[in-house]
Amino acid sequence: VNNALQFKGQTAIDSLRRFGVNTFMGWFGIFDVATEMDIEKHTKDFGHTLGYWGVATGPYLVLPLLGPSTVRDTVALPVDWKGDIVSSVEHIPTRNTATVLRAVDNRSDLLKASTMLEEAALDKYTFTRDAYLQRRRSVIFEGNPPDEDGVDKLSVQPDPAPAPADALTPGNNNSGLPLNQKAIP
Repeated sequence: VNNALQFKGQTAIDSLRRFGVNTFMGWFGIFDVATEMDIEKHTKDFGHTLGYWGVATGPYLVLPLLGPSTVRDTVALPVDWKGDIVSSVEHIPTRNTATVLRAVDNRSDLLKASTMLEEAALDKYTFTRDAYLQRRRSVIFEGNPPDEDGVDKLSVQPDPAPAPADALTPGNNNSGLPLNQKAIP
């Protein structure tokens, strides 16, 4: 649904195909048959959709049990929960089991990242915040985010800075060459 709301027809079709294949051939999603069939996975949530529509992220938050987020993504969570198929399962033990299995699966995916965080980060909070915000921005704009001030960095080329006047004066580096050049022995 979020791919369709972002007018991404092919990714919406891929997501629908994955859902159909994994539901019918993967025993209601227990097995991921679609990946083996090379049907690409396009995970989008309503926070992505709001970002695509231009809604600002707002401040960075860390939600208890849910982890890093922004105000925009937090506001979008109820829409995602309402649209989640697991939340519409009426048999409470089945719904709870599916929710716990999803949480365990997500946590297992994050184990390598937490190990890297322990080894690499001097300030874990700042590292996590910056990594989350950069990745989220990159995912929303599909790897080509605009500049913070709205100007695309690739389209604007800065003028080369002129060399300082004293660097071009012969004799200041005992070789008669400008300071930024070296004599060949």
